[in-house]
Amino acid sequence: MEKFIIEGGYPLHGEVTPAGNKNAALPLLAACLLTQEPVILHNVPEIKDVQAMRSLLESLGVEITTLSPNTWKVQAADVRPADLDPDICRKIRASILLAGPMSARSGELLLPPPGGDVIGRRRVDTHLLALRKLGADVSYDRSFKFSAPRGLTGADILMDEASVTATENAIMACAMAKGVSTIRNAASEPHIQELCQFLNVLGAKIDNIGSNTLCVQGVDRLHGGEFTIGPDYLEVVSFIGAAVVTHGSIRIRNAGRQYLDMIRLVFGRLGVVWDYDGEDLVVPEEQPLEIESDLGGMIPEISVMPWPSFPTDLMSIAIVVATQSKGSILFHDWMYPSRMFFTDKLVGMGAHIVLCDPHRCIVQGPSQLGGEKMESPDIRAGMALVLAALSARGPSTIRNIGQIDRGYEQVDLKLASLGAHIERMKE
Repeated sequence: MEKFIIEGGYPLHGEVTPAGNKNAALPLLAACLLTQEPVILHNVPEIKDVQAMRSLLESLGVEITTLSPNTWKVQAADVRPADLDPDICRKIRASILLAGPMSARSGELLLPPPGGDVIGRRRVDTHLLALRKLGADVSYDRSFKFSAPRGLTGADILMDEASVTATENAIMACAMAKGVSTIRNAASEPHIQELCQFLNVLGAKIDNIGSNTLCVQGVDRLHGGEFTIGPDYLEVVSFIGAAVVTHGSIRIRNAGRQYLDMIRLVFGRLGVVWDYDGEDLVVPEEQPLEIESDLGGMIPEISVMPWPSFPTDLMSIAIVVATQSKGSILFHDWMYPSRMFFTDKLVGMGAHIVLCDPHRCIVQGPSQLGGEKMESPDIRAGMALVLAALSARGPSTIRNIGQIDRGYEQVDLKLASLGAHIERMKE
């Protein structure tokens, strides 16, 4: 076990480059199962979740070679059904992403229950409904068994919820199903768009990318190819928040500005501004940091919604930023019943937060935070606690940082390069 020791109160300055999008890398790696030919992936983030996915793929017979830092060669020439390590599957939610491509490629998969962040119940029913619609047989007896010995057949799939990973599974399965498929009520997050673009590079035929209705013409086989994973917009916004709460000024290289419009609008309500210089994002030192009230002086609300609205994974970061903004604001995350449960740690640091129920909290700022000893409950809340510690007066200790390492590549080294007083230590 490792921990971060952070001495807060030091403004961040300098330049930083975000890692590749974790939520794109995981489905792209799974999609490599669909072709026997080699695939070259650039900008692969070196994080724990990606390493776990690599282990699962290798157990299925996939050969993966690290050509250079963040560049992998992946070849699934001889894929075989195998007993997947349940401990690895429990570590990452993305293990469920093997269901679609393995059903299409080999017609068989035995999958232990997926794990991931402890932020409340995360149903897998949407995955099963989509694959069954394509002709797969799915059963559950302590593990999921997917079987499609006669292959998959294109279908009109109406997702019962706009689930990101279920949409990704459906896309991968449809790419090699016989005939045409339509996926309605599809999620459209940046990583889903990248998955579609990647599959098209390999020879898939996917139309209406970025919309909520995807049209997929199944093909007999996919070929190899080369693809560069885009920047992780969640990491980009995390660094924006770190600069803002420390009253610093940073430049974020290759920030993926095309995906930040709604996030910029929502953070603007917290009094946060930034500029663009080409593909770079610049956070100025001078920030309004005053919450914008609704008409008539009413308390505003930030609520998560499916893309292109405000993403749930940024709720924790936004809450910490709000503790440093003047005014009151309500946060509402209806998706996950445990997303807000890290706020007690912020209250212990001096934040003025009322937890209304598992889904809502009210933040009144600004508050001077003080150093505290804490534990990271999940990836996003863990990073939010890092931001709070950077803003706080005095030292903080954050334990269980393996959770943060699941989604952020060398975040302590990147922050230290910007002037943060952060040290990684063994427990």
